[in-house]
Amino acid sequence: MDKMTRTTLFAALLVGTALATAGCDQRNSTDTAGQKLDRTADQVAAKTSEAATKTADAIDDSALTAKVKAAILAEPGLKSLQIGVETKDAVVTLTGAVDSPPMKDRAKQIAASVSGVRDVVDNLVTKAGQG
Repeated sequence: MDKMTRTTLFAALLVGTALATAGCDQRNSTDTAGQKLDRTADQVAAKTSEAATKTADAIDDSALTAKVKAAILAEPGLKSLQIGVETKDAVVTLTGAVDSPPMKDRAKQIAASVSGVRDVVDNLVTKAGQG
């Protein structure tokens, strides 16, 4: 099932659930069915928008991770397979080991230079510091 179909089915499920609960919500209310439906539709729209924003943020973080990994891979002297990159809310965290303090500084500098990166958390260690 493709992404668009899943999104459509999810939205339909949300609307159906919201409509079902709206009918059970206020039995003695003076609201008309149309008013309840409008209110429910607004609630569903808000939840859908919130979910879309979270999805977009996750996609943006994944893209930043890929860009940082590519930039580190392109840097001579850095062993990119020994450097882990994670991104949350545009903050990149570097983990793993590098050969020297200058390589550690260079990895952090590369990550910080990628467009869209808000901050870099440096959890790298130098191999001399591991032993």
